[in-house]
Amino acid sequence: MDIDFLLIRKMKQGDDEAFDTFVRKYYGDILKYCGYHCSDAEYAEDLTQETFASFFTKLSDYRHKGKTKNYLYTIAGNLCKNYYKQQKPASIDDEKMSEIEASGDQEKKITDKVTLEWALEQLPAEFREVIELYYFQEMKLTEIAELLGIGLSLVKYRLTQARSRLQDLLGKEETEE
Repeated sequence: MDIDFLLIRKMKQGDDEAFDTFVRKYYGDILKYCGYHCSDAEYAEDLTQETFASFFTKLSDYRHKGKTKNYLYTIAGNLCKNYYKQQKPASIDDEKMSEIEASGDQEKKITDKVTLEWALEQLPAEFREVIELYYFQEMKLTEIAELLGIGLSLVKYRLTQARSRLQDLLGKEETEE
């Protein structure tokens, strides 16, 4: 029998240890997912906790159909989308700017991250989503297909197309500098 099924059944019966076990099992993956989608580490933790709170709030209605982790990713994804809708462009003050300039490695890391984020934003949403799940969440292609409700061949196509477009975008970005 599936471990998640047993944990969920125990949680529905009010077993506190089952809640702790469930959170420990998935917290790291969900935090990593939220951390990728949210540049603020503290807010990523808040989104992770909110993901679990949302799951537990609707636990009585939840029907276990296999991949609980995918359901948690869906909740986290929606919360991250809401976070981005609320964000305003952040300004960098003089003190932070001088800290960035003081460290060449830090500057390179920031530049690389900004460039990658820019390139990912240029991709269509369905390509970006597959890239994020495959590379940043380290999900298998079959898991991505199941999570998105699409065929494995479509996942492979989107991943190939996304890689190709990213290479083009990152190649163009380097030549513009």
